[in-house]
Amino acid sequence: MADLEVYKNLSPEKVERCMSVMQSGTQMIKLKRGTKGLVRLFYLDEHRTRLRWRPSRKSEKAKILIDSIYKVTEGRQSEIFHRQAEGNFDPSCCFTIYHGNHMESLDLITSNPEEARTWITGLKYLMAGISDEDSLAKRQRTHNQWVKQTFEEADKNGDGLLNIEEIHQLMHKLNVNLPRRKVRQMFQEADTDENQGTLTFEEFCVFYKMMSLRRDLYLLLLSYSDKKDHLTVEELAQFLKVEQKMTNVTTDYCIDVIRKFEVSEENKAKNVLGIEGFTNFMRSPACDIFNPLHHEVYQDMDQPLCNYYIASSHNTYLTGDQLLSQSKVDMYARVLQEGCRCVEVDCWDGPDGEPVVHHGYTLTSKILFRDVVETINKHAFVKNEFPVILSIENHCSVQQQRKIAQYLKGIFQDKLDLSSVDTGETKQLPSPQSLKGKILVKGKKLPYHLGDDAEEGEVSDEDSADEIEDECKFKLHYNNGTTEHQVESFIRKKLESLLKESQIRDKEDPDSFTVRALLKATHEGLNAHLKQHPDVKESGKKAHGRSLMTNFGRHKKTTKSRSKSYSTDDEEDTQQNPGKEIGQLYRLGRRRKTMKLCRELSDLVVYTNSVAAQDIVDDGTTGNVLSFSETRAHQVVQQKSEQFMIYNQKQLTRIYPSAYRIDSSNFNPLPYWNAGCQLVALNYQSEGRMMQLNRAKFKTNGNCGYVLKPQQMCKGTFNPFSGDPLPANPKKQLILKVISGQQLPKPPDSMFGDRGEIIDPFVEVEIIGLPVDCCKDQTRVVDDNGFNPVWEETLTFTVHMPEIALVRFLVWDHDPIGRDFVGQRTVTFSSLVPGYRHVYLEGLTEASIFVHITINEIYGKWSPLILNPSYTILHFLGATKNRQLQGLKGLFNKNPRHSSSENNSHYVRKRSIGDRILRRTASAPAKGRKKSKMGFQEMIEIKDSVSDAARDQDGVLRRTTRSLQARPVSMPVDRSLLGALSLPVSETVKDREGKENSLVQI
Repeated sequence: MADLEVYKNLSPEKVERCMSVMQSGTQMIKLKRGTKGLVRLFYLDEHRTRLRWRPSRKSEKAKILIDSIYKVTEGRQSEIFHRQAEGNFDPSCCFTIYHGNHMESLDLITSNPEEARTWITGLKYLMAGISDEDSLAKRQRTHNQWVKQTFEEADKNGDGLLNIEEIHQLMHKLNVNLPRRKVRQMFQEADTDENQGTLTFEEFCVFYKMMSLRRDLYLLLLSYSDKKDHLTVEELAQFLKVEQKMTNVTTDYCIDVIRKFEVSEENKAKNVLGIEGFTNFMRSPACDIFNPLHHEVYQDMDQPLCNYYIASSHNTYLTGDQLLSQSKVDMYARVLQEGCRCVEVDCWDGPDGEPVVHHGYTLTSKILFRDVVETINKHAFVKNEFPVILSIENHCSVQQQRKIAQYLKGIFQDKLDLSSVDTGETKQLPSPQSLKGKILVKGKKLPYHLGDDAEEGEVSDEDSADEIEDECKFKLHYNNGTTEHQVESFIRKKLESLLKESQIRDKEDPDSFTVRALLKATHEGLNAHLKQHPDVKESGKKAHGRSLMTNFGRHKKTTKSRSKSYSTDDEEDTQQNPGKEIGQLYRLGRRRKTMKLCRELSDLVVYTNSVAAQDIVDDGTTGNVLSFSETRAHQVVQQKSEQFMIYNQKQLTRIYPSAYRIDSSNFNPLPYWNAGCQLVALNYQSEGRMMQLNRAKFKTNGNCGYVLKPQQMCKGTFNPFSGDPLPANPKKQLILKVISGQQLPKPPDSMFGDRGEIIDPFVEVEIIGLPVDCCKDQTRVVDDNGFNPVWEETLTFTVHMPEIALVRFLVWDHDPIGRDFVGQRTVTFSSLVPGYRHVYLEGLTEASIFVHITINEIYGKWSPLILNPSYTILHFLGATKNRQLQGLKGLFNKNPRHSSSENNSHYVRKRSIGDRILRRTASAPAKGRKKSKMGFQEMIEIKDSVSDAARDQDGVLRRTTRSLQARPVSMPVDRSLLGALSLPVSETVKDREGKENSLVQI
């Protein structure tokens, strides 16, 4: 966001002038695809957080959060503007706002250039302020915005006041289940002005603070304050050392905490922290579950590239599905700034000798290769300087390959110069540190047996979509009158309806709907449509002939592929008829085995040479990148996991999604990370479980896109499917106490929205890592309370390889016929911080769960040195390495033999059995449930020997003995915290609670 720096220094007068114009509103024309422009009034809301417009049929959706704006461009730069005739609009009156995860564009036209300039300046000023915030300032800003927005939405008549009925409706929306008497009592205490019976915004803030009183935090403060209602500097230091496990806690640090978080000036003067300040501190980023030190690069970055997981994107240019969606250069900017370090560019011959980027033989739009390279050059090193890998899938003729090489060298310049990179004396890949600021071109390289004077040569040509079966291919001809526009329209409708069906599923099971069925059904429906309408024409459109997706031609079970090659005649014909697609498509459909590659492009490939599995030769060289589809990689991981891990200790492997995933869904990256694969490429445009795991994986280490693999994967080997894969290493025990929840909303897909029933939440915790570590456990259900439910339950997990494990927190709304997804947060195990922590749910402003984390180091029930004294030495030195390398070439054969299985040993994980202290609270209506949890045995055997009944649809072991039946809740903090404290309760509190003899958890 370097271009925003200048806007941070605007004069206050200019800022206020821009804000005044924007908040007053401006009439602008809103351009939309395929329709005439719409005149709307656009304005900035009073909090300067949202851009809104009216009139709109969907008033709630007629807004864009300033936080979600990626960039604002001047003039006619967007695709929608390019579709307009040149003289239609004055470019100085045009601008485009790009926003959201899919880089949606809002194209606007003002009546004069001055208005456009005002809006562009004002929006960039707001964006610059947001980009400059630290985590604490952002947390405070989003909280304040949420409270204000909540007040405005509750104010139904828009008079700036809330009456008691509006407050009752708001309580239901916020999932608060309190007696109306209690709500009225707090309402009256907050209503202090002359206008009795209504709350102003300031009074509502007081009411909200009263309603949000945290009993768990209050008791926690009392336990460290010697029963006082505040913490002194010494007591705060004791809490941070003992509970939060912080080291080097100084007096100055504690005073700084009081200065930042205490709201009472009197307390600040006395250097004490009251309950409100303590709550602010505990809900701040300082007490988040994610280790704040991991926001910076902290790992060793001087190891070879093959020792790192590298954040990788598949078909980076696409904004949606693989068949019809738009290609946009801005997707490269977005993923690079998110931390992605390996982007994909599919290059094809374009008109006028200009190579283009798009998904071949589909209806995705095309963008210029030159524009892609310029965007990558601009954004590659904005967030960090570690190297970017440019994965080029080359489908171009030699002439346009030379153009590609020309653009790469001309635009990237010295970023491609690797002559100064030091790789040391050993034959190994360079490190991320030594490659800072460099761009690596991943692609084909001419074979070494060709002389340096050879200008071009033959190389193998693998297609990433070869696995599509014949019955699922699109072989579409519409030269009998049907136009491309009509075909696209039909496919889009069919695709949307099928994708909608696929979404009727558990949110945590994205693979439950087979994409093969989706593709086949779309294909069959399309053919039926064309048979019924053979002569349909659209005026003004020329009929085209085309074969769609014919490169998806090879049957998966075929063992012999037909040879494929370019001929000189074919090349000349293509150059003479650049618009003639039919011949080219059928020619490419003949399954070329080889293709021609020019010397200029080959020479740009240095450390990332794309090789086919059959070309693997263990000659000690490095710099090869092996690419697999998820389907083929799955077979290798299952059958040759240890050999695959050894291969990945010297070379790079890239795994990409199956060609069947035309909906741009993602596969589970975990099995490939577990085998040491570095470049696991996902569709970044598709939000869901798999991208959430990917985001969590790479958020650590400063979100730089490089995460160091465990040392056990870099030297030696182990069986990732074993019941005890690393018996010589200590294991980690995670003791996780799920205490309470805060502001949990109704499920996003709730049928009645805010008017729906108050939720019945429970928390599920999932460990994701090696198969032996994968398991889930969950709390009980709390009925009718999403605002501040209390669970107070302890879950215990044992993790064999914490370096690669992820911990996933999910909140569900229990329903008699199932469960509804509320929210989630996923964190790497190594980034967990011990002590009392808040887990903020991803994408939700205020929603969180409050937990206590303890991590212990434990050893197995036997020592491997007793059973086999030489085991440790063999394990770390990899004594069996030579024997395993003998079969390296067979590792990637089409039909590898199943590796010999181990003895079906198992690891038994036990849970403690204990009675709970039962107590009925306002936040947890009691239901009948046994007071103790039954112990159970958790059997984890080799690979798939675990019974299906014990695993869910993701193949993750679920602890089936736990019940979702609600039961009374224990105290909201540990009994050890309270001891024999007799809690001091003020007269005000006593009066407020009436007959209740303890603080009510609201």
